[in-house]
Amino acid sequence: MSFLDGFLNERPENEDEKKSSDTTSKSGGEPITADEKQNLQNLASEKIREIFDPEIPVNIYELGLIYDIDVNDYADITVSMTLTSPNCPVAETMPGEVECRVREVEGVGNVQVELVWEPPWDMSMMSEAARLEMGFM
Repeated sequence: MSFLDGFLNERPENEDEKKSSDTTSKSGGEPITADEKQNLQNLASEKIREIFDPEIPVNIYELGLIYDIDVNDYADITVSMTLTSPNCPVAETMPGEVECRVREVEGVGNVQVELVWEPPWDMSMMSEAARLEMGFM
């Protein structure tokens, strides 16, 4: 098989390249340790803290919009999040932005963002820092 054939078919040209690409796969490779899972979860939350609600000068993590960051044994991350309301003006873009930021974390496999509405968000879900920033304390 020629190099061009392998490129067009999106397959490695030879078996050595195939084995190399299989072991560097982000998802489905060797399981990661509990410490690595915790590290990926921490790094993902740091990335999410860079995203600010466009109407409120607080990041979405401190606002309490992130319900869960789950890292599985293969470095895949699922983020469960909500919005302040179903009619939120960034409802179409915010989950995509969260996904893009989490994908920036080195070593992450697949990333999925689930938009959930239960439990409904309310101001009690905000961190103390967010309430302080907004003058609620």
